Amino acid sequence: MTSTTIPSTMRASVLLEAGRIEMQERPVPTAGPGEVLVRVGSVGVCGSDVHYYKHGRIGDMVVTAPLVLGHEVSGTIVAVGPGVEEDRVGERVALDPQVPCRRCRQCKAGRSNLCPFMEFYATPPFDGTFCDYVTAPADQAFAVPDSMSDESAALLEPLSVGLWAAHKGNVGPGDQVLIAGAGPIGAMVAQAVRACGATDIVVTDFVDSRRERITSFGATRALHPVQDKDEIAALRVDTFVDCSGATPAVLSGIASTRGGGAVVLVGLGAEEMPIPVQLIATREITLTGVFRYIDTWPRGIELETSGAVHLDDMVTARYPLEQVEEALNADSDPLSMKAVVVVNPAA
Repeated sequence: MTSTTIPSTMRASVLLEAGRIEMQERPVPTAGPGEVLVRVGSVGVCGSDVHYYKHGRIGDMVVTAPLVLGHEVSGTIVAVGPGVEEDRVGERVALDPQVPCRRCRQCKAGRSNLCPFMEFYATPPFDGTFCDYVTAPADQAFAVPDSMSDESAALLEPLSVGLWAAHKGNVGPGDQVLIAGAGPIGAMVAQAVRACGATDIVVTDFVDSRRERITSFGATRALHPVQDKDEIAALRVDTFVDCSGATPAVLSGIASTRGGGAVVLVGLGAEEMPIPVQLIATREITLTGVFRYIDTWPRGIELETSGAVHLDDMVTARYPLEQVEEALNADSDPLSMKAVVVVNPAA
């Protein structure tokens, strides 16, 4: 392994059980063959982190042992393992948190995000990145330009969700898109579909402050789901993207989708819900979901550096590593958009 001077131990913020975080001292991991060791810079707080913290589980993914949360991550390569070019040491990177097996049928079919053997930061039993150092496959560490902040580099991960949703919804120039939910992912989707050429981007949300803010992130209109229900019902959009997980929003969005359009489910709500099968069939609507992403980092870096998306503007609160618990509770503020944990501030 080639490296700079690295300590033997590091700080790690560890979820011991639902609602209980503890700072621990842990050994610094070692980069194996084909891997890099990254000194963590910034880590975005995701809704999944919050859910694990508050409930100890997401569906059948259950926290049964101490777990380091955090998967939206940027940093600097400080060491490389065998088989990795030594000149990568010192490179600023954004990390794709997925480690697929690369051998199963899904991986070989180009659906690596659906790999049944996936290792993913902060998904039990795999530790995440609320710590000083992490390892990653070298080809999952994407170099970012000096013009991009650590925070923007970390937020390429949630932007990737938006880009994958736009891809699954086949969004193109001149399209009209309806998005349910004006939170962080809704804002990422709005920016992503705008970058794809959508010209009318309608976002719905109950919270006044979110509706007011979403027009800064690509939305052309922001509507109240109940007060503006007639206007929403009259829409016939090319693509509907649900980022709320709310059954009424999903049903309303499907009804507002044109014949031949697409419905993309991003938000996770009820495990089951009734859907209008006859309407979907007679309008030939494509109904699909989003689970992570494939090869979106190069596109995200291009969009951010060109000014097509604005990730730094998403950040509404910053916390040091010792205040991860406060960061995980930041979403209780309706004015919060994106909280970031600054693990190691940029020099």
